[in-house]
Amino acid sequence: MARTGGGRRSQVGRRLPSGTGRQYPRAARVNEVLREVLAEAIERMSDTDDRLLLLTVTGVTSDPDFRHATVLFASLSDDAKAALTEVRLRLQALIASQVRLKRTPQLAFAIDPAVSTGQRVEEILRHIRDSDAPPGQQGVQDEQ
Repeated sequence: MARTGGGRRSQVGRRLPSGTGRQYPRAARVNEVLREVLAEAIERMSDTDDRLLLLTVTGVTSDPDFRHATVLFASLSDDAKAALTEVRLRLQALIASQVRLKRTPQLAFAIDPAVSTGQRVEEILRHIRDSDAPPGQQGVQDEQ
């Protein structure tokens, strides 16, 4: 009896153990597309709603099944967060029309922790530099 299929075994049913937490290339690509769509849409909406001015979308993180996505911003005031909450459904509808996904993710909005961490690191480095400078020279280094 001859074997068909070149003797290859089926890989169906093989899965990675749950909780691996890896970011797959498709998820990264979808997150980037979502970031681009949302950044463009928020920029257009800022023409009519001043609370959305000067918002910078730094990234999008989504669940592996794309049911939920968190949009990360460089800074997010209370007014801007309220405005985003008001237009959340409109943003989700834009995603549904522009991105081909099985499910449209439910959006949440947050401040990007990387931005605040970077600011904290800069503050620490500035403090170290100023404490190492000789007395009377602390402000002079910044001007040079």
